Amino acid sequence: MVSIERYVLDTLPMLPTGIDALDARLIRAMCDTPRAGVMELARQLGVARGTVQARLDKLQQRGIISGFDPDLDLRAMGYEVLAFVSLEIAQGHLEDVCSHLREIPEVLEIHSVTGPGDLHCRVVAHTNEHLQHVIGRVLEVAGISRTATQIALTEQLHHRVLPLVELAIAAEADDQAEAG
Repeated sequence: MVSIERYVLDTLPMLPTGIDALDARLIRAMCDTPRAGVMELARQLGVARGTVQARLDKLQQRGIISGFDPDLDLRAMGYEVLAFVSLEIAQGHLEDVCSHLREIPEVLEIHSVTGPGDLHCRVVAHTNEHLQHVIGRVLEVAGISRTATQIALTEQLHHRVLPLVELAIAAEADDQAEAG
């Protein structure tokens, strides 16, 4: 007998992975002019409005474009301190600790990691004193056996993904040059 789960998995359409050059150009145009509408993006790319809309829908459906949130400057919002906190978690407490951390607004990211520590968190605070308070809140849950905190002094490279998008454009140009 075939299980229902297997049947569902076998009948789901396979979505392509990666992006092609038009997807990459569309993403780059959205980064260059984030407030542009579909018509403006179509004009910039020299394609039909329906093509842009269909590409955007597929990029969202595939999870490549995961949102249209504003890019916020945390320093301008008053969060002058950025820190990275490594946590060692006692066996069996990972879910409880992560659930607790999600309730602390100053904890921006939580990653399970290899090496020393089990979780690596990106944390912000208004001041060092506020950071001490945030770390105190982090420690309010059972299951954390040790923490180590590093305060970022300056940002050397802002979070970026556009160079990865540019690779897709360059790869297609290389393929066209080899074919031509």
